[in-house]
Amino acid sequence: QVQLVESGGGLVQPGGSLTLSCAASGFTFSNYAISWYRQAPGKEREWVAATTTNGGSTKYLDSVKGRFTISGDNGGKMVYLRMNSLNAEDTAVYYCARVRGGATRFDDYDYWGQGTQVTVSS
Repeated sequence: QVQLVESGGGLVQPGGSLTLSCAASGFTFSNYAISWYRQAPGKEREWVAATTTNGGSTKYLDSVKGRFTISGDNGGKMVYLRMNSLNAEDTAVYYCARVRGGATRFDDYDYWGQGTQVTVSS
């Protein structure tokens, strides 16, 4: 069965950094793109970043461009989101998600994980 499990969230001070991990299983990893999205309390979910599983192609939300880096584990089944220069607007539950096969948009998901909380606060 398809599973996506996020980890690495926590409390960080403004300007700090955090790296999230997503462990994928139950499917042929190289056949799919993976996205990260986030949802803050009372807000709509917001797509953040996407990558092919070999890390050869990446896309980012404008507000995180230059601060966040999505990458994959060559030969493995892990996807990472390195977050630098964090600010309060980045506070949210972060999810990794599999992009649907044949999708034309990186925010078209068919599976996702349970999420990991990221809180940016002094």
